[in-house]
Amino acid sequence: MPETAAIDLAWSTAADVAATVAAGSSTAENVVEATFARIRRRNPLLNAFTAIIEERALARARALDEAGARHEGLPPLAGVPFAVKNLFDIAGLTTLAGAKISRDAPPARGDATIIRRLEAAGAILVGALNMGEYAYDFTGENVHYGPSHNPHDLERMTGGSSGGSAAAVAGGLVPLALGSDTNGSIRVPASLCGIFGLKPTYGRLSRARTFPFVASLDHVGPLARNTRDLALAYDAMQGYDAEDPVCGQRPTEPVAPLLDRGSEGLRLAVAGGYFRTGAFPEAQTALARVAAALRVTDEIEIPEAKRARAAAYVITAAEGGTLHLGRLRTRGRDFDPAVRDRLIAGAMIPAAHVAKAQKFRRWYREQVLALFAKVDAVLAPATPCPAPLIGQQTFVLDGVELSVRANLGIYTQPISFIGLPVAAVPVPLAPLPIGVQIIAAPWREDVALRIAHALEKLGVVRANKPSVKGGK
Repeated sequence: MPETAAIDLAWSTAADVAATVAAGSSTAENVVEATFARIRRRNPLLNAFTAIIEERALARARALDEAGARHEGLPPLAGVPFAVKNLFDIAGLTTLAGAKISRDAPPARGDATIIRRLEAAGAILVGALNMGEYAYDFTGENVHYGPSHNPHDLERMTGGSSGGSAAAVAGGLVPLALGSDTNGSIRVPASLCGIFGLKPTYGRLSRARTFPFVASLDHVGPLARNTRDLALAYDAMQGYDAEDPVCGQRPTEPVAPLLDRGSEGLRLAVAGGYFRTGAFPEAQTALARVAAALRVTDEIEIPEAKRARAAAYVITAAEGGTLHLGRLRTRGRDFDPAVRDRLIAGAMIPAAHVAKAQKFRRWYREQVLALFAKVDAVLAPATPCPAPLIGQQTFVLDGVELSVRANLGIYTQPISFIGLPVAAVPVPLAPLPIGVQIIAAPWREDVALRIAHALEKLGVVRANKPSVKGGK
């Protein structure tokens, strides 16, 4: 059996790993052993992982290899290592959700639904990933477990709150990771770390056995180094789940077979108005390159996007504050002070304000959905700038000095607010990458991913292998 060293595991796609294992060119066990060796070398630099589950992963790999030796058909992601943000339940591990307080909780008794579904497709879970405390974060910094480090520049932020997920994928530790996205927590780190991310339609993928943040806004989804891997993971995770009360009762609608249709026949526009303000030159350049490659000249304005972001803040703070009220009363000193103060403020928001925000949300959703009678997808920046420095408190947007932590999601919040599917794609600028959002109508993940795949084939978007000192 050839050794796994023949594969560049640091930068192989999930599809390539699965094909190699299926062809017998390597064993799943070799792939997993090489993955853990790489994590041990590189994670001290990136601080992406908070736990690894070596015994379980190797047992799973050996079972796949035995099935292959019996000439049984292997599932589509056979042997692909993946890891998950540590708000997903993993049997036998405590679900941290980035919090010090959670250390005292008992281990999870079972896996999250979408972990089980990925493993049914042959993928192998190797560990849990760092994140912002209770997912209330856009930077990837955590006062309890340390910040995740951007593989393109270790002094810079990964973005959050799925910072460990992005660092693990962009840093070559795993080809696939899972994150969550309430206001931008998949798309922001995907943008800053230069990888691909998918925030599906609200209710598309099960959130069962994940630690919640804002139930009316929480999504889960994959991060990867190309569009096909996103599609393969997304397809494997689809399906109704009665354990998640908002999971849509829709049939599985595979998108991987549709990718090669590309953008042909699709009506595209660039988001104007609010989405044209505040962006650094790099964000404007990235959006212009994507639009030019797709020959998009039309511009469309998403009405009241600024107000939508404000309403998203109200709902986020109020629901998050209510969720954590008991912990705030009894263990306030064990929170990150910045997270604690925002949650306390949220818990004090009058109910009338929340009701007004929810009423606006319904109106805003109707207005935005009406736009999709004219277009099939909208292009917008993912973040206003490339990755800031770790510890950087402020940046300047439109001549105004603003908080980095509060404003990295200015372009993502108005979209997740109404649960639209979005693919974040990386434009490899120098010296740092930055992302663009491809926004589609509800349940049309296929449209967003077809466009992302077309851009990849054109060479406009790609995940570049970073040059990080300290290990190969």
